[in-house]
Amino acid sequence: MNEDDVSRQIHQMVRFIQQEAEEKATEISASAEEEFNIEKLQLVEAEKKKIRQEYERKERQVEIRKKIEYSMQLNASRIKVLQAQDDIVNSMKEVAAKELLNVSHHHLVEDILHVGHHEYRNLLKDLIVQSLLRLKEPSVLLRCRKRDVHMVEHVLEAAAEEYAEKAGVIPPEIVVDHDVYLPPAPKHHHPHDPYCSGGVVLASRDGKIVCENTLDARLDVVFRKKLPEIRKQLFGQVAV
Repeated sequence: MNEDDVSRQIHQMVRFIQQEAEEKATEISASAEEEFNIEKLQLVEAEKKKIRQEYERKERQVEIRKKIEYSMQLNASRIKVLQAQDDIVNSMKEVAAKELLNVSHHHLVEDILHVGHHEYRNLLKDLIVQSLLRLKEPSVLLRCRKRDVHMVEHVLEAAAEEYAEKAGVIPPEIVVDHDVYLPPAPKHHHPHDPYCSGGVVLASRDGKIVCENTLDARLDVVFRKKLPEIRKQLFGQVAV
């Protein structure tokens, strides 16, 4: 083999090596680009997922805030409705309380025998009898308004006898307290002072059992008892 043949073979081997190297380089480049594209796609999808999750989180927060705001507004509206209903009911009670003053109104001591006040006298007697039936005590202390003392004393004996007949006992001892009186009727210029629109308070002599039978106490009892019915008649199904 001469020198030209050797040179030609070497040149062919070099070209083969170069071609193989180029093919290998092309293969490596294609593989690297494929891996890069896959990794880039994974990164893009991961970022998209993070963005979607963040958007969903913020969307849930917005929905929660909306629900909270709606609930607060709904509660505020309900409170306003309840307050308005309570104002109406309380105004009715105030009107009823003012009417109580007409029941027990009298100006002079002589009025206790006036025919116009017989209803309040009878009412006082009935309240005393009812209190005695509740207490069932042989001796009681009675308190009333100072302006009602003469009227109370006027019906005291009849009340004791009526109680004795109903309870089947001897008439009890009823002592009118002349040291401590129930408060007077309410006054417009002192609306927060203690007041009593009429009626009586009876207690056992040891003070352990008390029966408050004032007109104001009776109004409170009746109003509490009738409140559901009153609210239903006033507000129907709208009442909450």
